Amino acid sequence: MTDTTMPRDLYDILGLSQGATPDEIKKAYRKLARQYHPDVNKDPAAEDTFKEINAAYEVLSDDDKRSRYDRLGMAGLGNNPGGFGAGGFNGDLNDIFEQFFSGFGGTTSRGGGRRQARVGRDLRYDLTISFEESIFGVEKQIDLTRMETCEACHGNGAEPGTTLRRCPECNGVGEIRQVRQTFLGSMVTSSTCPRCNGRGEVIDAPCKTCRGQGQVRKTRQVVINVPGGVDDGTRIRQVGLGEPGENGGPAGNLQVFIKVQEHEFFKRRDNDIIVNIPVNVAQAALGANITVPTVDGDEALAVPAGTQSGKVFRLRSHGAPKVRSDGTSSGRGDQLVVVQVVIPTRLTADQKRLFQELSQTLGVETEPQKAGKGFFDKVMDFFNGESS
Repeated sequence: MTDTTMPRDLYDILGLSQGATPDEIKKAYRKLARQYHPDVNKDPAAEDTFKEINAAYEVLSDDDKRSRYDRLGMAGLGNNPGGFGAGGFNGDLNDIFEQFFSGFGGTTSRGGGRRQARVGRDLRYDLTISFEESIFGVEKQIDLTRMETCEACHGNGAEPGTTLRRCPECNGVGEIRQVRQTFLGSMVTSSTCPRCNGRGEVIDAPCKTCRGQGQVRKTRQVVINVPGGVDDGTRIRQVGLGEPGENGGPAGNLQVFIKVQEHEFFKRRDNDIIVNIPVNVAQAALGANITVPTVDGDEALAVPAGTQSGKVFRLRSHGAPKVRSDGTSSGRGDQLVVVQVVIPTRLTADQKRLFQELSQTLGVETEPQKAGKGFFDKVMDFFNGESS
């Protein structure tokens, strides 16, 4: 029986209000996706929650889909939008009949369901890539194991050279009809034929290759094109690479979930890349020209005199590509260079003498700073995305 449970409000799923900005939607999605990713969260219900989060984001991150959802709700998204049930009926009136009649016992036919084409099941593949590959994109060859249509019998399950025979139980209809007397009068219900399982035909000589199943499990090499700009938790849909459909229906899709390996010193925040660079006290006080690593190679950076620890410098267009909802990119983010002034812990006699002389010229009196967020708190906020 078709699931008639209405989906939750998409904004509620992401913990947002209807007036949320695109950045707020993306930030909420990234936070929840990391929390409920099945690789991280071992709760049995986490995978379903993760799918729900992805489905909500697929709608709300698309301007057109979001506009239709805001105006019309799930009805404005058509059949099965983003993985939801669109009210449970998916546009099929036979499902409505099935839900009504099932209350009187038994299951209805699907209007000659044995001939109804059905889409194959989607498959999932978790793909791990390096940090650099997530920035610039990469082609990955994977081994995909799935069910495929048997080439020997072409999917009908019968040994080549033999034919299918009309089911004598249901006379080829694929269902057993029953007449029930209810307070509404005579009501015709039906159930799937137990002998042919709704196909309307029986196999006298099963195919030896697939043992009458019409499908065999195979492993094939498939190339996945990962575009630049993907992040941890990004889903890439490969159309038609899922399980084969039934009764001539199209194959399902392959859902590729991206896992990005941590980098030795680069961190990512949305489309910006963050790196910590240490400088000594002399460089910070007097200024210096230093070399900074980026994903594009080394870049020169002028550190002005008097630079304080925690100062952030921005290298334009050295971040991750900004990927639109249609898969194209629109420029790149920036690299944020966070300068950390390193205080030496071991000094030579000459260095100690020079620091003592410097200390005398700078003065030794100290005053407490005004209350407020300290440097460490600000740095933590910056990395947690609470500060721009």
